[in-house]
Amino acid sequence: MLKNKSYKKIPNDVRMNIIERACKQVSRGVFFSTVIIITSFLPVFLLTGQEGKLFGPLAYTKTFIMIVDALLVVTLAPVLISFFMRGRFRPESANPVNHFLERVYEPIVHLCIKWRKTTIAVMLIALGISIPMVMSLGTEFMPPLDEGTILFMPVTLPDVSNSEVKRILQVQDKILASVPEVKSVLGKAGRANTATDNSPISMIETILMLKPKDQWRKGMTKDSIINELNSKLQIPGVTNGWTQPIINRINMLSTGIRTDVGVKVYGQNLDSIYAFSQVIKKELQGINGVKDLYVEPITGGKYIDVNIKRDEIARYDLSVDDVNAVIETALGGAKITTTVEGRQRFSVNARFGQDYRNNIESLKRLQIQTMSFGPIPLQAVADIKITEGPPMINSENALLRGTVLFNVRERDLGSTVSEAQQKLNDAIGKMPKGYFIEWSGQYENLIRSEQTLKLITPIVLIVIFISMYFAFHSAREALLSLITLPFALIGGAYMIWFWGVNLSVAVAVGFIALFGLAVETNIVMVIYLNDAMQQLIAKKGNSRETITKDDLREYTIQGAAKRLRPKIMTVSVSLFALVPILWSSGVGSDVMKPIVLPMVGGVITSAIYILLVTPLIFLMSKEYELKKYGKIAVAEIKH
Repeated sequence: MLKNKSYKKIPNDVRMNIIERACKQVSRGVFFSTVIIITSFLPVFLLTGQEGKLFGPLAYTKTFIMIVDALLVVTLAPVLISFFMRGRFRPESANPVNHFLERVYEPIVHLCIKWRKTTIAVMLIALGISIPMVMSLGTEFMPPLDEGTILFMPVTLPDVSNSEVKRILQVQDKILASVPEVKSVLGKAGRANTATDNSPISMIETILMLKPKDQWRKGMTKDSIINELNSKLQIPGVTNGWTQPIINRINMLSTGIRTDVGVKVYGQNLDSIYAFSQVIKKELQGINGVKDLYVEPITGGKYIDVNIKRDEIARYDLSVDDVNAVIETALGGAKITTTVEGRQRFSVNARFGQDYRNNIESLKRLQIQTMSFGPIPLQAVADIKITEGPPMINSENALLRGTVLFNVRERDLGSTVSEAQQKLNDAIGKMPKGYFIEWSGQYENLIRSEQTLKLITPIVLIVIFISMYFAFHSAREALLSLITLPFALIGGAYMIWFWGVNLSVAVAVGFIALFGLAVETNIVMVIYLNDAMQQLIAKKGNSRETITKDDLREYTIQGAAKRLRPKIMTVSVSLFALVPILWSSGVGSDVMKPIVLPMVGGVITSAIYILLVTPLIFLMSKEYELKKYGKIAVAEIKH
């Protein structure tokens, strides 16, 4: 290409005309780029539940920035350009940075065009390798957010006494505090003083505050801390459970399951539901990744049954209410007065001492006052015994429900549940009429988000294709730009594979953001390639007799190298903004990295494809048009 380093002074009217034409061209490109990027984020807008609340603000922020950016480009930018673009100008080829880039780029693109089959084969092989790499990755709903704390949720037998729970809690807290990485321990048993907490006394919740990671033992991770604590806390009759405080509350509010995954068993009879739950637990044992396996108890609760003997109470001239009043006062307590302390009021209850109600024999000896016979023992007018029953009855959708709970650690969620489902299908088969199972927890969220993305992604690709068709008024040019997407995925697939990240909604959002960026950059390249074709037609006409293959190759390279600096700047700015996140280590970085990884890898491979392969595909398309139709078609962005 001709290098002209001389400075030129452009007349004011010519300068304004150039600015006006350039702004018109840029405004058209900005409009379609904005539409494409906003359209590419449509799947994020349609996400619901937890993932929608998390990534919705990202999509809205990106959309508002693009809209404001487009408005500034077509309004403020021309004014600023008219102010600052004055004096003498020099051609872009005289810029040392652009000159260096062109000297490096032109020989490479020449080589790619010369060895076109090899170039295309390399890209196809790279794409083919990325497909099994992505297929081998695990799946999960969201990357696990490290909250800096651990929630220990053991569950013991439903008939455990208050004193025994207190003893277990003290023993557990002492063992938990013995690990050097644990800063403090705070545990509770039973329900809190709130109507939203229905935890039974058999459920213990202990929050472990961890020390900063620089104070941990060498080689220790959060999973290794949990494994060490779990091995120390093997108490008979206690089933351990490990999670984190925030995600535990989110799971319980959104799905009703306090673990990562829950198998809900629905039916009509509690005993049958419990039997099915035990079978499911037996089949799930031993599956790699299944941890903290536990069946919510449906039976095993202890109840004191007091059956009043109506013949006997009639003999002693008592009523059922008389006997019930004594039982209520003795066991539950009766309100006798209210005390007032400042602005606070407290009720004062009275009941029998613990020595008189702590066992069945003491209850049998409770005295009931009669008018004619004096005090008589309770066992004289009632049969008192301990019976078993459900400690808590859970129902959902007007059906009784039992639940098998487990967490997933040291393996991805998707493959763990898939193996568990396959094993249950082989073992249980078809359940009796009126009984069925349902998978819930994080897996329920994973399936919902996958269905949303699978449904809307094809629609997004169609909308992007239509937008590019209206931009170029050419289906071939629109398809040429859309082909960029699979090759943009190559780098993203390599990055998440080498980084060991599972496929999740966060990774999907990263790929969605990459789609818009890759298509936008490719549109810029195609615009300049078409500009070069227009220059060729203006110089030599548009016929097979005047245009040769060498002309097409020369002007294609010229169009690819034209405005190379802004193309490189687009890629560089994206990388400079995203790469630092890969080295972040604060709270939230484990969620941000899966978003950034596909974007970083995809930006690099899409840039390579756009700079080296897009000109080649464009040249082959024009050579085909010239050979078949005797002329070439030139797409131009119009209003």
